[in-house]
Amino acid sequence: MLLRLVVGVLLLGLPLVGALIVGLPLARYLEFPPITHPTVGAPFSWTAFCIVATVPVVTVIPFLWRILRAGGPPRCLPMRSFPWWGMVALLWTGILWMVAWSTLPIATEIRRFSFTPLWFGYIVVVNALLWRRTGSSLLTHQPRFLAKLFVLSAAFWWFFEYLNRFVQNWYYQGIEQYTPVEYFLTATLPFSTVLPAVLSTYRLLRTYPRLWWGIQDAWRLSPKQPRSLGMLALLLGSLGLLCIAVFPQQLYPLVWVAPLVLVAAVRAIAGKTTVFSPLTRGDWRPVWVAALAGLLCGFFWEMWNWGSFPRWVYSVPGVQRFHVFEMPLLGYAGYLPFGVECLVVAHFYLSTPFPEDLDADE
Repeated sequence: MLLRLVVGVLLLGLPLVGALIVGLPLARYLEFPPITHPTVGAPFSWTAFCIVATVPVVTVIPFLWRILRAGGPPRCLPMRSFPWWGMVALLWTGILWMVAWSTLPIATEIRRFSFTPLWFGYIVVVNALLWRRTGSSLLTHQPRFLAKLFVLSAAFWWFFEYLNRFVQNWYYQGIEQYTPVEYFLTATLPFSTVLPAVLSTYRLLRTYPRLWWGIQDAWRLSPKQPRSLGMLALLLGSLGLLCIAVFPQQLYPLVWVAPLVLVAAVRAIAGKTTVFSPLTRGDWRPVWVAALAGLLCGFFWEMWNWGSFPRWVYSVPGVQRFHVFEMPLLGYAGYLPFGVECLVVAHFYLSTPFPEDLDADE
C-alpha cells in the first residue's frame, strides 16, 4: 500500500514541480474537473513529423519482420458457438453506434450519453469472442476483477486528463453547458471503460498466435544489475514527468511513456515481477500484444468519437496533419505504449494475473 501511495504522489507531484521550476501558476493545473480549452500548438513541421515517426517505425519493424518470417503457429484453437449474450451485446453495440452518430433531433439527448453504453457493448462482445475461443473470459470467470478494473480505470484516465492540463493536446466539444459536477459524473462513466476494454482486448489477442508467433523466444534482455537499471528507469521516468510542464510543446509524447517507465521501475526496484520480466527469457508477447490491444482500442475510440457529440478534438504540436478520424496519423503511435501502460497499472494496483501467466499457451 505504501509503495502504491508513493507512486501516486510521484505521478501527480512531479509535473507540478516542473511547473514551479519555470514559474507557472499551479492553480491552472489544480482545477477540478480539469476542463481544457482549444489551444493552438506549434504548426505542422516535416522535421518534427519525421523525428516523431522514427520512434514507432524503428520500434515496430523488428517485431513485424520476425513475426512474418516465423510463418505462423503449428496449430489453432478449437471454436465454440458464439454465446447468446455476445449476440445481444453485438446488436446493442450496433444500435448505440447508430444513435451516437445520428443527427436526428429525436436522438439528440440520447446520443449525449451513448458513448459509455457503446463501450460496455464492446467489452461484452470482446469477452464473448474470448469465451468462444477459450471457454473463459473476464466477464464469465473473473467478474470481480473486471468490476475492479472499471473503478481503477476511472481514476486512471482522470490522471491523464490531469496530465493534459500541462500539454493541452486535446479538448472536448459539447460540454460547455455542464456544471463541474455534471461534467465529472458524465466523464467518469466513459473513463471507467478504458482498462476493461484494453485488458479484455489483450486477453483476446493473446489467443491469436499468428499475431505474436516468432517473438515468444526472441531477443533476451538480461541486465547484470537489474536494480541499477530500475533506478535509472525511475530517474528517467521522473525526469520525463517533470519536464512535460517545462517543455510541453516538445516533450508531450512523454505523457504516454513517462508514467509507464516510472511505475514499472518502482515495481522492479522492489524486486517484483513486471510486464517486462518475461524479456529476460526473450518473451516479448506481453509487451507486443498489450501494444496491439491499445492500438486496436484506440482505433475504435477515434472512430466512434468521430461522429459522436460530445467529442474530443486534438491539437498536437508539429504533427497535426494526415488525420484518421479526429486523430493525426502519428497520434496513433501513442496507443502502443498506452496499451502496455494499461497492463502495468492493472498489475501494480490490482495484482492482475496477467504477467504471471504470460508464458502459458492459450
